[in-house]
Amino acid sequence: MTPMLRAAEDTRISGRSAPPTWVVVALVCAGQFLVVLDVSVVNVALPSMRTDLGLSAPGLQWVVNAYAIAFAGFMLLGGRAGDLYGRKRMFLVGLALFTLASLGGGLAQEGRQLLVARAVQGLGAAVLAPSTLTILTSAVPEGAARARAIATWTAVGAGGGAAGGLVGG
Repeated sequence: MTPMLRAAEDTRISGRSAPPTWVVVALVCAGQFLVVLDVSVVNVALPSMRTDLGLSAPGLQWVVNAYAIAFAGFMLLGGRAGDLYGRKRMFLVGLALFTLASLGGGLAQEGRQLLVARAVQGLGAAVLAPSTLTILTSAVPEGAARARAIATWTAVGAGGGAAGGLVGG
């Protein structure tokens, strides 16, 4: 058997087809919304956190900084992980990590627990965020459609920052 025929036999046709482009755009926009939302969502809730968890003023600052430092510090690693292990896989890993850490932060009974949860949220966001844009650009063909998709992604991210104040209250 020639190598060309063997390669044709080894190629398996998947029963799954790619989801519609609008579904991909909606999912990555939702991921970006969550990432940006979480940067600002705690700002309104800081007084309640101070009262409920007995945090000091520096402790409150660390609630904000734990997320931001982990997010910024691991974003390049998150992008590289997407290159090595697949963007879809890293999107799902980042989303799961982010969601579990959000649950942990919501259930925190002490300031330390909240700080750890916020740092893990930042790590999840650092894995999630780079995947959103790369998935978007690979799913939407070049041209006007991609420009609209990126504009939508950007607007949804900005909306996440604006919505943080509303949701945090």
